[in-house]
This record gives sequence, structure tokens and C-alpha cells, in this order.
Amino acid sequence: MSDAALTTVQNAARLLKAFLSRDEQLGPSELGRRLGLGKSTVHRLLVTLTAEGLLEQDPRTGGYRLGIVMFELGEAVRVHMDLHAAAAPVLAMLRAQTRETAQVGVLDRGEVVYVDRLESSHTLRLFTETGRRVPAHCSSSGKVLLAFLAAPARAGLLDGRPLPALTPDTITDPAVLSAELRRVRARGWAEAVNEREIGVASIAAPVRDHRGEVVAAISIGAPIVRLGAAQRRRLARPVMEAGDAMSRRLGWPASATTGGMIHADR
Repeated sequence: MSDAALTTVQNAARLLKAFLSRDEQLGPSELGRRLGLGKSTVHRLLVTLTAEGLLEQDPRTGGYRLGIVMFELGEAVRVHMDLHAAAAPVLAMLRAQTRETAQVGVLDRGEVVYVDRLESSHTLRLFTETGRRVPAHCSSSGKVLLAFLAAPARAGLLDGRPLPALTPDTITDPAVLSAELRRVRARGWAEAVNEREIGVASIAAPVRDHRGEVVAAISIGAPIVRLGAAQRRRLARPVMEAGDAMSRRLGWPASATTGGMIHADR
């Protein structure tokens, strides 16, 4: 990146931070004075940031204020910070109960990003670093996050898009995936077996925020030799209870949690 481009980015960041003053609105002249920038530079920055939704202009006064995208970014930061604080003790509990790798993932543009993780103590275990992205349709966490997504948002992510096959067992038929997501919503947990990687299985359950929206998935993963059908059914309950525990830490009332209900539909 050129020095000029870096300077533009820096000036855009400085302009946005000017709104930390708590002023409801700021005009171009005032922004130029505070930042020591020329009128044309401020104008270009304001036009660009407004087009991206980071700022919005009041048509009555001509002043600028922070836009809805800044609110959304702030909410994303708050959720991720809250998730980390809520996840730590719950992941430790889940790993102790199951002796398997426990992790928390969030949905981002059709992929799962793992934001927190505790490794299994087993010698034979999974090695997936925090921050790794995986396609949502072939992981248990992704199935949970897709299943509890609002229908229009889910359609926006899935309709007309291919479902890449990572293994011969990956679900690639949209109708089959839709049926699987209905099952996940009905029973409250998801599983993925040989779908992202041969020889690997996982179980996931939803994590809700104070409004009841599913903002993350908590899961365990292990080699399939330790996570066969019987083990998955046995361990689904502690995974769901971990999801409930983390949801309570995010403000979701205990009376509204699932209570670890498991349905025998497989």
C-alpha cells in the first residue's frame, strides 16, 4: 500500500474517532478544524464514509453523525468480547466432562470462525487453530448457526450457491441440507460425521444472547473412533447443557434454556 493510501486510511480513522467527543453531529468545517485537514480532503472522506454506511448526513442541518454500520460493528465487537468472557469457564467445564476438544464458533458470510478453543488432553486429538474458517454446511457448529438463522438470512447465504464437497460424505444437495437443518432446530443440537474430514466427528449446540438470538455454537470434536453414534448420543446432553450455561452467562434467562432435551431421531 502506498504512503498516500495509508495517509487516507489514517485520516478516515481519525475522522471517525472525532465522533468519540459525543457530539451528536459534526459539520465538515468543524471536522476540518479538529483534524487539521483541508476542506476538499474532509469532503472526500465524508462522501466515501457515508457511501459505506459508516456515517450518515442529516438533510436538515447538513451535519454528519455515525451511521448504522458503526452501530453494527460496535455490536459485533461487544458480542465477541462477551462471548470470550462467557466461553472460558464453560469450555473448561465441557472439556472436563467430555475429555474432548471444546470450541466456540460464530457465523461469518457462510463460514464458521472458531473464536475460542480448548484442546483435548488425549494424545490423539484434533488440531484446529483458533481463527480458522470452515464451510458452515459441513460442520456441526455451522449446521446449528444456519438452522437457527432467520429464514431470509439463511436463504441469502444458501440459495443458488454450491455446497462444496470436502469429503464423499459432505452434504451437497440443498434439499438434504434443508431437511438436516429442520432436524437440528427440532432437537436442539447438530452433528457432523466424516463431512469435513474423514475420521472426524463433532457435536454442537446453540448459544443465545440476552435477546434469545443464536449468536454462536459450542461444540466438541474428536476422532470418530471416540465419537461414534452411541458416544454422540451420550455426549449431546453435556454439549447442550454447555450451550445453555453459556447462554445464561450472556443474559438469556435460565427458564428459557433447553434443559438438555435430546430426541432419538437417528
